[in-house]
Amino acid sequence: MKASSDFPSINAKEADGLKPEGTPYKILIVDDSIFVKKQLSQILQSEQFDIIETAGDGEEAVEKYKEFYPNVDLVTMDITMPKMDGITALEKIMEFDKNAKVIMISALGKQELVKKSLLLGAKNYIVKPLDRKKVLERIVMVLKRT
Repeated sequence: MKASSDFPSINAKEADGLKPEGTPYKILIVDDSIFVKKQLSQILQSEQFDIIETAGDGEEAVEKYKEFYPNVDLVTMDITMPKMDGITALEKIMEFDKNAKVIMISALGKQELVKKSLLLGAKNYIVKPLDRKKVLERIVMVLKRT
């Protein structure tokens, strides 16, 4: 029986979730939808990102960010959530760490909120429904930007 190592992949590439030294990028996923959290986790884990934690609202997001700081490479942040919305949570995270890398996740038709979040320091945005290629493209672009 042949093992997969007997067939080296022609298209072998480094996983997007690994830093140049080989350790995984650490991601905090913030969304009130269990489905979206699960979908994002699956997309990111398939590329070897390390999901260090998830949060279901903005208050929890700020707490988790502070708890794991400075070991958070990136936050994906839903805009519309209970208790504290994503924009307020973004503001609080940016006050705490002006170098935080936050990507907003929004439903279609929320352009004004996306613009506001970019002005407040978000590095990019992703529109729902999630598209695997776009999710990875935007996250990698933000992480590789110095």
